[in-house]
Amino acid sequence: MFWRIPLSDKTKNNNLENLDGQLPDEQFNEARPVTQLYEDWFLDYASYVILERAVPKNEDGLKPVQRRILHAMKEMDDGRFHKVANIIGQTMQFHPHGDAAIGDALVNMGQKELLIDTQGNWGDVQTGDSAAAPRYIEARLSKFALDVAFSRDITKWQPSYDGRKQEPIVLPMKFPMLLAQGVEGIAVGLATKIMPHNFCELIKASIDILKEKRPKILPDFPTGGMGDFSLYDNGKKGGKVRLRSKIDVIDKTTLVIRSVPHNMTTSSLIDSILKANDSGKIKIKKVEDDTAQNVEILVYLKQGVSPDVTLDALYAFTNCEVSISPNCCVIIDDKPCFVSVIDALKMSSQNTLELLKLELTIEKQNLEEKWHFASLEQIFIENRI
Repeated sequence: MFWRIPLSDKTKNNNLENLDGQLPDEQFNEARPVTQLYEDWFLDYASYVILERAVPKNEDGLKPVQRRILHAMKEMDDGRFHKVANIIGQTMQFHPHGDAAIGDALVNMGQKELLIDTQGNWGDVQTGDSAAAPRYIEARLSKFALDVAFSRDITKWQPSYDGRKQEPIVLPMKFPMLLAQGVEGIAVGLATKIMPHNFCELIKASIDILKEKRPKILPDFPTGGMGDFSLYDNGKKGGKVRLRSKIDVIDKTTLVIRSVPHNMTTSSLIDSILKANDSGKIKIKKVEDDTAQNVEILVYLKQGVSPDVTLDALYAFTNCEVSISPNCCVIIDDKPCFVSVIDALKMSSQNTLELLKLELTIEKQNLEEKWHFASLEQIFIENRI
């Protein structure tokens, strides 16, 4: 099957000639196989999704939408909270996609409580409650973000999608944000799933790397619970993590679930329990959700049912236990690469060292220039020039 490439309105004018002296009809009205066109278009689309949407860069651990949100917030920063609706509008100057995508990414970053200070109802990752509308909630950059993510003098810039603004290629991130926040993204032909890690443990592991020791870091989830990391394999592709809710036996007829696994909510957990009960895999009387600040799901058992047997059944047949397959995929030198979390931390630590050296070099040059001007002024005064 062939496709005849149509002429544009401009090239339909037979008075126009190309550089080779051919008429536009001769140059553009050629037949090409449709399969060849689809192959080129699909490759371009796949490359765009991988590099510009779904997979984070190794240098700052951010996807493009996250980087643009932080840059827009830095431009707006005056120390006070801003309406999220205004932040979304400011970010749309840099991000060529809809406001819904920007809002979702901003809420996701705000819920992690690292780079963004929040005010208002930002939802709950444990219950799955969504945040309030953007016109009701507010945000600003955290002091931590201002210290580790921005330095105009060492930032490399590129034109925004419409050429009206300048945006950072990568932020000069002086912290392993890739591992601290965790990342999930589905691109074309590949995906990335990097687990979040403990803030203090990342600092200690970075110090061990600088001391040329081999660190050991494991994921740490904001929802709590228990985990089996024997097959984690440093977050490489093919590894596996088993996560469990914390369940306590109150008495012979009552169990209480005090945490939910990563990426689960209290609603999805209760739904899985009710589904297992309907299929006869567990035997319960009812489930009550008393979750407030902390997770508390009460499971009432039927008469004569063993709480220990039910406890094992909850782990076996419900979302009280889930398996997650990590896949540490990041963009390095404009190419997707599969690495371990130790390698990612090593590259982050080395990048931090280089950024700090660059900042100190620039500060030294500024101080030397200031000193030279002061010395020159002193000479002029002493010699009455």
